[in-house]
Amino acid sequence: MNSIEESVQLFEQGYVCSQAVFAAFCQDFGLEKDMALKIGACFGSGMRKGEVCGACTGALMALGLKYGDDKSKSNEACERFLDEFENKNGSYICRDLLGCDIRTEEGVEYAVKHNLFKELCPKMVESASIILDEMLADD
Repeated sequence: MNSIEESVQLFEQGYVCSQAVFAAFCQDFGLEKDMALKIGACFGSGMRKGEVCGACTGALMALGLKYGDDKSKSNEACERFLDEFENKNGSYICRDLLGCDIRTEEGVEYAVKHNLFKELCPKMVESASIILDEMLADD
């Protein structure tokens, strides 16, 4: 199983989007999976506020593991990742991707009713993982 498949599988097993992406890639950079799962726990659902998609923050944490010693490279990687994710998905903001504001009870109800957490979110985890994998392969 590759890292892209693993990230989707982790999400489907109940981990939040940020955990799924970060944990699937972290071991390539010397961080144990259990630690990545802990670190990524508070970034799902746009930090529970519908902000930057948790799949994106998981990918950015992995890029930080690779490029964190070089501010210029890490900044470039961050911008490239977010630009590519936005180009492919229309946004990198969770509530824009979902089409509802999960900060509200109505927004959560809408997301559940329309099965967004089970249908859209795995696609965002996969998209973030594909972009991350391509970026890591380019280097």
